[in-house]
Amino acid sequence: MGEFSGFSGEILSVINDKQQIAYSELKDTAFSRGISLGQLEKSLKELEDGKAIASRNNGGIMTYYVLEEDKQLRKVLIVEDDKNINKLMSLSLGKGFDISQVYDGGEAIEVVREKRPDLVILDLMLPHKDGLDICNTVKSDPEIKDTLIILVSAMDPTNNRFSAFKYGADYYIKKPFDPVELRSLVTLFLKKKGKRFDPLIDLPDEDRISQEIEHSLKEGEQYVIGTIRIENLGTYAKRFSENSGIVILRLISQLLQDIIKNSNNSVFVGFLNSDEFVIAGMQQNVNEVISSIQAEFGAVLPFILQDEGYRKIDLDIESLFESKEVPKLSLAYNEIRKNELKKRRNEILESKSENQTDVGTYTYEELQKLFGRSDLDIIITRDSNGVRLQVGKNASGQDGK
Repeated sequence: MGEFSGFSGEILSVINDKQQIAYSELKDTAFSRGISLGQLEKSLKELEDGKAIASRNNGGIMTYYVLEEDKQLRKVLIVEDDKNINKLMSLSLGKGFDISQVYDGGEAIEVVREKRPDLVILDLMLPHKDGLDICNTVKSDPEIKDTLIILVSAMDPTNNRFSAFKYGADYYIKKPFDPVELRSLVTLFLKKKGKRFDPLIDLPDEDRISQEIEHSLKEGEQYVIGTIRIENLGTYAKRFSENSGIVILRLISQLLQDIIKNSNNSVFVGFLNSDEFVIAGMQQNVNEVISSIQAEFGAVLPFILQDEGYRKIDLDIESLFESKEVPKLSLAYNEIRKNELKKRRNEILESKSENQTDVGTYTYEELQKLFGRSDLDIIITRDSNGVRLQVGKNASGQDGK
């Protein structure tokens, strides 16, 4: 951090204090320190060019992350049979990585075991051994299971994205891919300072959700805030495994991120460390995102249930929504009315201090109260072994009740 001075050094110090920070918060902090918008933009460019920070549009907001200083080049293996695309992937990453290239799926596992790359960029369709098979083999081998995998495919993502997460992929990118996005993801996976980067957990957290709540209360009635809940996820996870529940969460998380990224709508999405995501924005934009995510999840749901052993003939409309034998996974949107949100906010303030007018950052328990949840069916925790899902006291395994 010492090689940057002046405004750049000061901005880097601000980002480093939190290790990741939204652009809006960074802009407010810079303004409070007398740093102009132009000076901020110039400093951010200098810091990114100097590989001190990386940025990513995350949950509808630009987020900046501090990077570790390179003590040695991180190893990346590209497995892609199209030589032109393989070359493009390599050029997209640039010179900051030790890159190896393989063009045949049949050679991939041997190279992974020999070179021990930190991350593999893996095409889905490959000669002799496909990407899902390679992913499953890597993640099932105790000696190489910590290898990060970004799976890339030009095929219809409806079922393939779910399969990728099921077999342990850390991210799924559709072709044609954005070279900037690929480099950003690889950089964050391998160089992010602090806790390991995770596209699920690194969605806006309680700090940025708290800011969005305060922001929404200052906006007009057309600016709405609510939650997207995965109904009966606790029942599903209890029936099929906690890892199966994590796969569903990762699927919804990336679907939401992709929908927002591929639209021109400005919508905020955060993760509540449970079975819910927070969503906020102008009414029409939020409605479009909700409609898209429900349609995409509805399209992949039959594949999910078939993968768990249900026959296609059993998954008609009647059985899917009425049978007690089939888990009733669905996405439910619940908009929180502003007057109700203000009432709950005031109750939290009153419980803290009579003179307090600013909550600051809500705890997850307070966020739960603000969004009208008395209990959590799903709780997400994170340790050195990664993300874990715990089924809470409400998930009894009996229709989610």
